[in-house]
Parts: sequence; structure tokens; C-alpha cells
Amino acid sequence: MEPISTRASRNSGIDLLRGFSILLVVLHHIGLRMPLKKTLLADVLPGKLLRALNFNGYEAVFIFFVISGFLITRNVLQRDGALSHIELRGFYARRFSRIVPCLLALVVVLAALHLLGVQDYIIHRETQSLPRAIVAALGFHLNWYEGMTGYLPGSWDVLWSLSIEEVFYLGFPLVCLLVRRAWLLAPILVVLALSLPWTRAALAGNEIWQEKAYLPGMAAIATGVLGALLAQRWTRVPRGVAWLLCACGAAGLYLVMMEGAWLWHGMHDGYMLLLTGSALCLVLASHGLAMVENHRPLPGFAWVRAWGRLSYEIYLTHMFVVFALVRLFKSSGGDVSLGFLGYVAALPSCWLLGRMVERYVSMPSERWLRERMLAKPHVLRAAAGVASSL
Repeated sequence: MEPISTRASRNSGIDLLRGFSILLVVLHHIGLRMPLKKTLLADVLPGKLLRALNFNGYEAVFIFFVISGFLITRNVLQRDGALSHIELRGFYARRFSRIVPCLLALVVVLAALHLLGVQDYIIHRETQSLPRAIVAALGFHLNWYEGMTGYLPGSWDVLWSLSIEEVFYLGFPLVCLLVRRAWLLAPILVVLALSLPWTRAALAGNEIWQEKAYLPGMAAIATGVLGALLAQRWTRVPRGVAWLLCACGAAGLYLVMMEGAWLWHGMHDGYMLLLTGSALCLVLASHGLAMVENHRPLPGFAWVRAWGRLSYEIYLTHMFVVFALVRLFKSSGGDVSLGFLGYVAALPSCWLLGRMVERYVSMPSERWLRERMLAKPHVLRAAAGVASSL
């Protein structure tokens, strides 16, 4: 899932979309263990709505992929002027400082919980081991490892999307420097973006690998990159065009998330293109509306935007809350019909845990690493000289 390194952008529309997506991921992981359809809410809310709330986590990850491609490419364009001028050292330093501290902390905690024999965190498959899971997580091929050996425990499993993203971003700047022309890069990205249904369909023999293979996820990221290239040419977006994009995107996501069974019958894996295309419409609409003078964020959704700004931290840590909630609920002999109350406790807990990780791990470590990794060599030498003279 996208560890987005763009706190400075603070685009309220994109934060809202990220918040919506991370909420769906959390609701999905709770719903797999405590489905809303078995609670009292089933008596008052449509079953279609409850299913949509519980079972769109996978689709939400692909929305994150589109957002990631858009934001990271837009940042490169703003910072370096063109993809052909991308500065490798700075690009990799920013990705490293954003991704690695939280990832390392998570892997250390998960390894300790496995060694302590804590339920829900033990890697128990005969084909898997703790050392190999650590290598897969830190080597950005945990998705492949799961595809070959089976699912890992939930807190490890969430790292599949990170593997896809980071492999894409390891190669992306190199491709940009090799191709050097946007008019040559764009067709490559278009082909990759449109390949999504076929790359998924080609992997139908392995359910896990079909869900978590590199190419489908990279296709969604490529969609976001194309959006950033398009947005670079939009110096001013008419408000009406922005709202039309918003309406098209919202309608597309509604169809994917509420009418998924019907779409699958008619489109099969093609529904994923509707998903990524709709997400791109909403991202471009947010970009356009952010350029409109005196545009104000939608009122009443500040809490969703707050979730969006913490999406990386919440994504990595929410399973700790989910496992604790489910264990507590079951050990207390909780009534399944009242399971929706667990959601009420879990959601703020996930946000608070994400906020703590951001405050005490993400932000200080990212700031410390960037100060050193992005400093000019002569600045580092001067600082070392001052330190040695003290």
C-alpha cells in the first residue's frame, strides 16, 4: 500500500480519497473476522452496503497505487522540472527515508512476536520461515513469496503492496533517464496501464499470485504517472471540468464497489480498468479543484482527510488493532450480533496508533535521514570537521 511521501502537498481532495481507501482496507480486515452482515446492522442497512464496506479492501489498494503514481511523479516534476531530469540520489533518498524506518520497525516487532509465540503472529506453514519472511519483506518480494508458499500472518501480508510499489520506484527513474522524452515514455505507460485486465487474467491459476503479482499493481501506478504528466500541462482547469471528472470518478467507484458482482459478470477482469480509471478521474478532479481560487474542502470530512494523511502508518499497523480486537471480543464471549461495536472501538484505535507511529517513528527518522542523505557532500565534510574539532 502507498507509503506516500508528500505531506507538503496537503491536497484536501487527494487526502480525502486516501482516507476513504485506508478506511476500506481496515474495514475489510475486520470484516473478514467479524462481518457486518452477522450483526444487528443487517436488520437496518442493505446487505449490499454492508458487503461493500467489508469487501473492497483489495480495490482500495489499487486506488492507493494510482494516487502513489500521481503524487510521486508530480513531486518529481515540481522538483526537477521533467522526468528526464530526475535526480537519482534525491529520489532514492526520499523514498528510503520515508519507507524504511517504519518498515524496519514493523519487521523487528513481528519477528519478536513470532519468536515469543504470540498467536496471530506465528509463521506456521512448513514452506515458510521467519528468516525467509524477513528477507522477502525487506527485499520487496513478499508478494512473490506468498504467491509461491501461501499466505503469511496478516501483519506480514499487508506488505505485499509495498513490494510492488518499491520495485516500480526502483526502476522508474532509471527508465525515465533512459527514455528521456515524455512522448516516448507516455506510450509505454499507456500500454502498461491498459494491460491490467490481461495480466490479472493470465494468472488465474494461482489465486494469491493473481491478486498480488507485480504487473497488475504496476499498471495502476502507471495510470497515476500518466495522470501527473497530464496534470503538468493543465495550468488551469475549469471548475466545471473538475466537477465533471469528480462525478465520473465517483460513479465509477460506486459501480465497482456496490455493483461488483454484476460488473464481474459483464466485464470480468476489465472491471479493474474501470476502478483505476475512476480513481484517476478523482485524482485529476482534486488536482483541478485545488487550483481553483477560494476552493474549500468538503465540510464534515476533516476526520477522513486525517486518516488519509496517516495512510502509510495506519496501513502498516492496523492489524495489531484488528487482532487484539478480535481476540478480546471472542475471549469475552461477545455476542456476534453486537460485533459492529468492535468497529466503533477499532477505528479510532487504528488512527491513534498510526498517529503515534508518525510522531515518534516516521517524522523524526525521516527528518534525520533526509538531513544527512540529501545534504551536499561539502556540507557533510564541513559538519564532520566541526564535530571533530569539538
